[in-house]
Amino acid sequence: MRLILFDIDNTLLYTGGAGGLGMNLAFQEMFGISDGFASVEFSGRTDLFILSEALRQHGIRGGLEAHLQGFLRSYHYHLEQTLEERNGHLEPGFPHLLEALQKRDGVRLGLATGNFSQAAWMKLEHYGIRQYFRDGAFGDESLDRAEMVREGIRRFAGDVAPTDVLIVGDTPHDVSSALANRLVAVGVATGTYTTDQLRDSGANLVFQDFSDWHDAAAKLAGEA
Repeated sequence: MRLILFDIDNTLLYTGGAGGLGMNLAFQEMFGISDGFASVEFSGRTDLFILSEALRQHGIRGGLEAHLQGFLRSYHYHLEQTLEERNGHLEPGFPHLLEALQKRDGVRLGLATGNFSQAAWMKLEHYGIRQYFRDGAFGDESLDRAEMVREGIRRFAGDVAPTDVLIVGDTPHDVSSALANRLVAVGVATGTYTTDQLRDSGANLVFQDFSDWHDAAAKLAGEA
């Protein structure tokens, strides 16, 4: 068994900023603060961390425990609209890479995304690739991405060796979350980080993108 877990934003797809806009609209609706996430790092972070940091920066009392469920309701409502309004796209090589991997015996696909789980499924559904994934690790689960990955992997049945679990993402946080769990880190430079930066962060395997999805499928499946 080989388990390959994909990040979503800037790895599988680009939403045109729909997620960030939806979160900002929800934050403004709840707290009257526009651009409430302006000083929060999004890239590679879990949504739980992003929201927690925004609440802290703006001195909003109660923290996640008091505001999470209300924020999620508002965010999911706005995300449905922003996904329609923004021009996004699948990243190069998709969905062909997913189709090729899904057809291979012994390969199982999943997610390792900082997105809140419902937002993750909404994005995949909108861009037509929901059917390739059943489960994964999501940003609801921890402030820390490495812990999120650790929790998510427990959902997958079977005894999979760490060397047969691949975490595919576009940021050094994706890489470090894999390495912290002794998994294989795969970097793809379709976000804001270069192949050199991903390699320097410790990625075991690096791609510029997945345009050559035949070759990428063979490498990810351990055939090349």
